[in-house]
Amino acid sequence: MASVKKDNRLIKRLHKHVWEAVLKYNMISDGDLIMVCLSGGKDSYTMLDMLRYIQLSGDMSFEIIAVNLDQKQPGFPEHILPEYLQKIGVKYEIVEKDTYSIVKDKIPEGKTMCSLCSRLRRGNLYTTAERLGANKLALGHHKNDILETLFLNLFYSGRLETMPPKYLTDNKKHVVIRPLAHCEESDIAKFSEMQDYPIIPCTLCGSQEGLQRQAVKELLNSWNNKYPGRLESMFTAMQNVRPTHLLDSELNDFTNLEKDQIVPELIKA
Repeated sequence: MASVKKDNRLIKRLHKHVWEAVLKYNMISDGDLIMVCLSGGKDSYTMLDMLRYIQLSGDMSFEIIAVNLDQKQPGFPEHILPEYLQKIGVKYEIVEKDTYSIVKDKIPEGKTMCSLCSRLRRGNLYTTAERLGANKLALGHHKNDILETLFLNLFYSGRLETMPPKYLTDNKKHVVIRPLAHCEESDIAKFSEMQDYPIIPCTLCGSQEGLQRQAVKELLNSWNNKYPGRLESMFTAMQNVRPTHLLDSELNDFTNLEKDQIVPELIKA
């Protein structure tokens, strides 16, 4: 790949957005061992660089170990990540699990593989984190992923739900963080090109056509192109939730709500 001119404004913007997320959601504490889940895509490479930047700032004392799950996809270039991580001096581990064969066996031809693939991958990563003693796992999802997930759940699952920037695993053993939660995918793509990362494309679910997520991505991009700033407004809305103005009866006791019990917020509405 031809070299791309260094863009200091882009770098500063990414640094700023990562710091915002880390501080706002209290993602990192002194003494953490963070397992950085590295897929070989632009997002996870950028996340690793951003966490190393925070680590080198000296404001927080924590350790990083990069982990890649080799799912035994045919043609997977096993040498790329070890060579890259050795070159930049990052401690790493490659976990070999043949989830590819399981997914191909369980999912009929033409059906979306992402859901099962993701569950298997996540389970193996949690097991690895426990074995390594990592108390936190870092995933490379960004602002656009979070918005797309909101609309995927809205359109296809009937839920008002998305990816939280930080959450506790079901077994209560690990905290999962998304340091790129405030970063734009377009910025990450430009940074990845500038850094000339050795990208490894996904040849399993990433190569499928007609994915719901891709359809939602195209829809959101078209909205934002027609009405600039719409994605930013929607992302802000996810941080400004008013549960009293939703229809979930588990959040609001509508049955027993009487005039004398109405809260001021509802009166204003």
